[in-house]
Amino acid sequence: MTLIKFIFITILVLWLIRMLIRLILPMLFNNLASKMQSQASGQQQQRKRRPEGSISIDYMPPRPDQSKTDKLGDFVDYEEIK
Repeated sequence: MTLIKFIFITILVLWLIRMLIRLILPMLFNNLASKMQSQASGQQQQRKRRPEGSISIDYMPPRPDQSKTDKLGDFVDYEEIK
């Protein structure tokens, strides 16, 4: 009798889990799809703000001092002797 009761409860629990998954997963996928769509439309709006052909520079590295090359001295061209 306990074996039949165990099998019945197991089947009932699995059936409930299956029904919950059928209800919850589509909602999760719809939510995920709407988030991705809103992000994509936000990126398109950012691209449209800038006129075509414009250049934006985010970072300019510091320029090296020109005085450093003066301290190195004279440069002599290297010639290979055979």
